[in-house]
Amino acid sequence: MSAIGTLNTAHIGINVTDLDRSLGFYGDVLGFDVIGSGDADGRRYAFLGQGGRLAVALWQQAEGGYDAHRAGLHHLAFEAESIEKVREAEAVLRARGVTFAYEGVVAHREGAASGGIFFHDPDGTRLEISVPKGAEGSPAPSATAPTCGFF
Repeated sequence: MSAIGTLNTAHIGINVTDLDRSLGFYGDVLGFDVIGSGDADGRRYAFLGQGGRLAVALWQQAEGGYDAHRAGLHHLAFEAESIEKVREAEAVLRARGVTFAYEGVVAHREGAASGGIFFHDPDGTRLEISVPKGAEGSPAPSATAPTCGFF
């Protein structure tokens, strides 16, 4: 254990190009509630969560979309209650025209029980909704690399 003890993720902050568009996606599509927002001298932000617990902070300060070739956030993964909830999320996302990295639910690796869906937010940020079990028998996009590694 480190000198500072155990750390857990408190929330994730994401730079966005258009806060209203991102609020529609993270709120209406992914189901997060706005639990706080503001405009500090034209710099807009929103805090999103579920059950009053902060999960994602959106900061309207990006000038361009996500760049997978730059250092920083690789992807953001959300864990669902069940594989059925992952499939429900997939249907909602498809109805909204969201871009997916893979077709349907995929395993995290060959033979894994864990897996999910991999897609992109309006700015191209890579997202995942997965479960630790329930994806048994789902295809794995790569026989040698973790599914979430290179989408």
